[in-house]
Amino acid sequence: MTVQTSQPLSTESFAELNRQIIVILDFGSQYSELIARRIRETQVYSEVLSYRTSVEQLKQLNPKGIILSGGPNSVYDPGAPHCDPGIWQLGIPILGVCYGMQLMVQQLGGEVKRAERGEYGKASLIIDDPTDLFTNVEDGSTMWMSHGDSCTALPAGFATLAHTTNTPCAAIANYQKKLYGVQFHPEVVHSVCGLALIRNFVYHICDCEPTWTTAAFVEESVREIRAKVGDKRVLLALSGGVDSSTLAFLLHRAIGDRLTCMFIDQGFMRKYEPERLVKLFHEQFHIPVEYVNARDRFLEAIAGVTDPEEKRRRIGHEFIRVFEEESRRLGPFDYLAQGTLYPDVIESADTNVDPKTGERVAVKIKSHHNVGGLPKDLRFKLIEPLRKLFKDEVRKVGRSIGLPEEIVNRHPFPGPGLAIRILGEVTSERLNILRDADLIVRQEINRHEMYSELWQAFAVLLPIRSVGVMGDQRTYAYPIVLRFVKSEDGMTADWARVPYDLLELIANRIVNEVAGVNRVVYDITSKPPGTIEWE
Repeated sequence: MTVQTSQPLSTESFAELNRQIIVILDFGSQYSELIARRIRETQVYSEVLSYRTSVEQLKQLNPKGIILSGGPNSVYDPGAPHCDPGIWQLGIPILGVCYGMQLMVQQLGGEVKRAERGEYGKASLIIDDPTDLFTNVEDGSTMWMSHGDSCTALPAGFATLAHTTNTPCAAIANYQKKLYGVQFHPEVVHSVCGLALIRNFVYHICDCEPTWTTAAFVEESVREIRAKVGDKRVLLALSGGVDSSTLAFLLHRAIGDRLTCMFIDQGFMRKYEPERLVKLFHEQFHIPVEYVNARDRFLEAIAGVTDPEEKRRRIGHEFIRVFEEESRRLGPFDYLAQGTLYPDVIESADTNVDPKTGERVAVKIKSHHNVGGLPKDLRFKLIEPLRKLFKDEVRKVGRSIGLPEEIVNRHPFPGPGLAIRILGEVTSERLNILRDADLIVRQEINRHEMYSELWQAFAVLLPIRSVGVMGDQRTYAYPIVLRFVKSEDGMTADWARVPYDLLELIANRIVNEVAGVNRVVYDITSKPPGTIEWE
């Protein structure tokens, strides 16, 4: 499991986690969240906080260790981000990664300069001291480099632990003060034995125990939900995906019949899914679901809209309005529960610089209906127990509390549904075409036992027409784009190299069985530079 929050846990909540936490101070690295994920793989709790976090705040958290992330700046740049220099006096083990290592060297009296030769990509690491941080890390292991600066003089008390052909100080340490630095990125998959190094830091240097588990998360979440909700009632936005379904199980365990699950059918679901969802929750899980048919209302709300952000905003707005109206019939309710996850939060950030503090935050990529577009007069208080988790962590939690595999392994599906898989205007005709094409994709992916190998596999309808020929007749119809990707957490993704025979089969079926389509293409763009969804 991995967690990132913009604010530390409360002292009371943290006490329940056995007071074991590794803090990552973020200096703007694209890998900061990945560091947290790797620590979570060691079953130790972690949070990513701003590099501006003060020593006083860190003392309140009482972390077992601190990791300084990489970043795009040079430490000698004007205005380069610096951490509170008091952290060096905390007596807590600290690991600097790339920029974090260079900052450690500079603040403690060493020297960092522009390297004669930068180092980017894979490099062979020559280990000078195979103990401590490098226990069980093979000499000559490949590590991932990404730096144009190098440490040219180490602070007093530091020694070199490893080097590469181009970098004399690829890893350093002050054993007495438990300060460590690595010029490479052990958190990325390209770094062989990178996880072993992280384990050494977490277990042996920080003296942590593997106590952060899905069971611990569930237990703590149930306590927090009960403490927050009390005897109040909660309304859950149930979609049928792993996020909201896991949340439904978690909330039901915590507050029982004070939870009301409502499924709003906005008309943008995949074929047969609404019926299947209601039946599953009623008959198998014995969790009542209030079904609301609002298809016409949602379609009318986005009629003529072509801008994807406006679609999301209107759908989000309408979604909350329906909840408010239905809650008057079923309520009263004090809380609205949402299955918001961390990727939703980071991709919905408004800017990359806080206008008041100048602090770096996530760049806005797109808004999500469950974190963006909420009206100012929202009557509910929000409760989002999963907002600290990535998708794979939610699956672990869902599985641990008894969620069936058909939901646990369900591919991510956007809140606005097929409305953002139809580029341009959404119409009933286009929805029906896309539903039929999407069903064929799911059928064949399952039939060829590839569903679990893919992060997402879906169809996209383009709002253009192209000329084709069927049965000696000219056609002028829509193209369907197939989008199959592999990913670990949705933050990055690569297009899937599926067999050509499978693509051919899907394309033939779509063209022959779906009226209004005469062309199928395959998207081979990774994320970045693209996103997984098209809108």
